Amino acid sequence: MIVKVKLRKRKISGGRESLYLDFYPPVLNAESGEFTRREFLNLYVFENNNNPLHKRHNKEALQIAEQCRQKRENNYNKPEIYTEFEKEQLIKQKNGEKDFVEYFKSLCDKRKTSNHDNWVSAYGYLVKFTNGVLRFSDVDEKFCNDFKDFLLNVQSKRSDKRKLSQNSAVSYFNKLKATLKQAYKDGLLSFDLNSKISCIDSTEIMKQTLTIEELRLLAKSECRYKGLKNIVLFAGLTGLPYKEMQNLLWKQVENSESFGIRIKMVRQKTGKPLLINISEQALQLMGERGEPDTKVFKGLNNKDRYYYFPLWLAEVGIKKTMTFHDLRHTYGCLQIEFGVDVYTLQGNMGHSTPRQTMMYGKISDMRKREAAEKIKVEISN
Repeated sequence: MIVKVKLRKRKISGGRESLYLDFYPPVLNAESGEFTRREFLNLYVFENNNNPLHKRHNKEALQIAEQCRQKRENNYNKPEIYTEFEKEQLIKQKNGEKDFVEYFKSLCDKRKTSNHDNWVSAYGYLVKFTNGVLRFSDVDEKFCNDFKDFLLNVQSKRSDKRKLSQNSAVSYFNKLKATLKQAYKDGLLSFDLNSKISCIDSTEIMKQTLTIEELRLLAKSECRYKGLKNIVLFAGLTGLPYKEMQNLLWKQVENSESFGIRIKMVRQKTGKPLLINISEQALQLMGERGEPDTKVFKGLNNKDRYYYFPLWLAEVGIKKTMTFHDLRHTYGCLQIEFGVDVYTLQGNMGHSTPRQTMMYGKISDMRKREAAEKIKVEISN
């Protein structure tokens, strides 16, 4: 029986019409094993033809859709003339029409517990650069390098008075490269474009930290913000990031004569399981042990770290511009200053490599001062 294949349209959002094929009689879908009358092509046209860009897009989309219709008709009625090469070309054309920005968003949505906020920010800049629409067929080396230049020169969304920082540009461009790599694995790109694109060079940032004297000053000072003193000191004594503190449950806190006091956790940033040892003093700051599934630090919110923390520093006379995350850097620096080796510190901070931990040796003022005094000679008059 001859199968008739017609090209039809269906209205969708954004003033567009989705293109699909209509089969009569119904044909067997190889994937589902069921008969169907329709095959959506993942192609669309704009209803408004007055815009030159829309007009060009419509012409190209309709040409591809007609090629699909003809080849489907050949496939069902004259399968012997439908070559493997033609099949590959058709798949390539269909993938080329898919939306790269939408695909990037799908990867972003999968990272709910692993640097999700960073992916969301990268997605925002990608949308700004592409106006929210980019076909896979338009993703090439030129596009990637143009996006790189865009990130290096664009104004920061947090402040219209300064550019996006170099290291933020590094991070966001790496998200693009990760997407290219995954798209190649998924068969949406016919070659490994990611391997042809160079990264943005990162710059070293001087981390802000508290000295041991300043941390001791906080320990002795009054704090009028409920619960803030304990979480600040806990962060300084353990290096635990704010998010992990916010989600910490009592069942994760273990105590034994053999291994001491430790926290069993999975780092949200990397997804890796960790066992982090903490001190007896840090355990005391956690308060009375609660039920296993209850939170250790109840009621933590962003106002604590973004608003009350810098206020308290100013009130006790510490004139440093610091973020709550700088308490983690404080922990790293103080551990190095008190002689803890890099590999032990790496384990307690949950770093993937020693290289991440070694930066604390670079910014340890005490170590640098001690090093400066190591070499001495007798000087005669």
